[in-house]
Amino acid sequence: MSTDILINVTPQETRVALIVQGAVQELHIERSNLRGRAGNVYLGKVVRVLPGMQSAFIDIGLERAAFLHVADIWEARPHDGSNGAAQPIERLLFDGQAVMVQVVKDPIGTKGARLSTQISIAGRMLVYLPQDPHIGISQRIENEAERDALRQKVQSLLPADERGGFIIRTMAEDASDADLQSDIDYLGKTWSAISREARARPAPALLYQDLSLAQRVLRDFVGDDTASIQVDSRENFVNLQQFAQVYTPSVLTRLLHYTGERPLFDLYGVEEEIQRALGRRVDLKSGGYLIIDQTEAMTTIDVNTGSYVHGRNFDDTIFKTNLEAAQAIARQLRLRNLGGIIILDFIDMENAEHRTAVLAELHKALARDRTKVSVSGFSSLGLVEMTRKRTRESLAHILCEPCPACAGKGQVKTARTVCYEILRELLREAKQFNPREFRILASQVVIDMFLEEESQNLAQLGDFIGKQISLQVQTGYQQEQYDIILM
Repeated sequence: MSTDILINVTPQETRVALIVQGAVQELHIERSNLRGRAGNVYLGKVVRVLPGMQSAFIDIGLERAAFLHVADIWEARPHDGSNGAAQPIERLLFDGQAVMVQVVKDPIGTKGARLSTQISIAGRMLVYLPQDPHIGISQRIENEAERDALRQKVQSLLPADERGGFIIRTMAEDASDADLQSDIDYLGKTWSAISREARARPAPALLYQDLSLAQRVLRDFVGDDTASIQVDSRENFVNLQQFAQVYTPSVLTRLLHYTGERPLFDLYGVEEEIQRALGRRVDLKSGGYLIIDQTEAMTTIDVNTGSYVHGRNFDDTIFKTNLEAAQAIARQLRLRNLGGIIILDFIDMENAEHRTAVLAELHKALARDRTKVSVSGFSSLGLVEMTRKRTRESLAHILCEPCPACAGKGQVKTARTVCYEILRELLREAKQFNPREFRILASQVVIDMFLEEESQNLAQLGDFIGKQISLQVQTGYQQEQYDIILM
C-alpha cells in the first residue's frame, strides 16, 4: 500500500500527516515554542564540581546550568570489561573546563537538563556511538542467527579506520546493504560536522540540534512504499531538498512542493480528521461505533453495534462489528498517539473461533504500528489488555487542555490552538475574498493571546495577505468559539 506524506509548515508549528489509501493513519505535531533539547549536543563549560555529590554543573547556554553525574561520564567508566569502580569526578573535571555533552533529559520545572558525555546520534537504521567501538543490536530482534548476520553485515560495511560503534535498530531487520551504507555515511558526516564545530567554537555552544520534525520525516518515515512527500512551504521545501541531497538522496524524486490554492490539509481531509480525533466517539462504516476515553492511568475503548443489524443473526452482527472495530482501534491508536495501558472492550462473543479471529485481525492491524505494542488475549471478563509505548504526547494533550468549566472532566482546545486555527482560517479566507479588513471576534483569552504572545505571528500574516486585521472581544464566547468578519 502506497503512502503519501503531507507536511504543513507555519512559523509556529509543523504538522505531518501520513495518508494510506486516502485515510489519515498518523499525525505528528511539533511546535516551535515547545521543541525539546533532548538529543542536542553542546560544548559546555564546567561552572562547578561537587565532589561530595560526585556531580558537576555545566553551562550549556540555557537559562539554568545543566547537571552531570559521574555515572554519566563516559571517561569515568572502566572500559576493559572489568567491574572496577568509576574514577572520582574531581579527577576528570575542573572549573572552566570545556566538555562535549549531550542532553539526555530536558529541563523540568526548576531542574536543569540532565547530561551525558557519551554521545549517541540516531539514524534511520543505526545509532552511532563515536566513543564506543562495540556493535549492539536491538533486543526486539530475537533470532540469534539473524542478530549475528546483521552484526557481520554492518561490520563489513564500516570504513577501515572507523573507531566508533553502532547500535542496530529494529528497522534494520530487513534493510539492504545500500540502506545500511547510507545510514553509516549520514551518521559519519554528522559526527564530522559536530567535531569541526567543537574545535572552532568557544564554550558554551550548541554543536548539534536533533532533527526537526520535517527532517525526521525524511529520515524515519520514508520507505519503499512512500509515493510522495508534499511540503506546502517553499522555504522548508528548499531546506528539505538540501538536507536530502546530503543525507537521503533517494528521497529527492518524491519530495514535492505543494503550490495549490486550497490548503494542503484541507485537500486531503486532514483538518476534519483532527477534529474527529479529538472526540470520544468514532463511527464505523457499518453503523457501529467506538467510545474512547483517555485518562491519566489508562485508555479504555468500548465497541458498540449501534445501528448495524445486517448480519444473518445476532452473533454474526457482533462478529463483523468487532472485526471492523479491530481495524479502527489500531488506526485510532496511531492517529491519537495513545500510549500506556489500553483496555479494549469488544462486544461479548460466545463463539471461541470468533474471538480468535478478532484477536488475529487486531494483531494484523497493529503490525503496521511504528511503536512497540504488546497484546494479551481475552481475559475472563472478555476484555483485551494491551500496552503501547509512550513516545510523545498524545494528540489530545498537545492540542487541548483540561476545561476549567467542567473540573477537568472534558477538554477544550488551548487558546494557542484556537489562535493557530484562526490564522489558518484567515489565510484561507484571504485566498477566496478581497475585503477591506478582517475582524476577529473571539473570547477574551484568545484576543489576549493575539495581543501578547501571538502578536508577531498575527502581524506577519497581515503583512503577507496585505490586509488590516482587527480584534474584538466577545464576552459571551467560549474559548473555542470565534468568528471572522469580512469588512
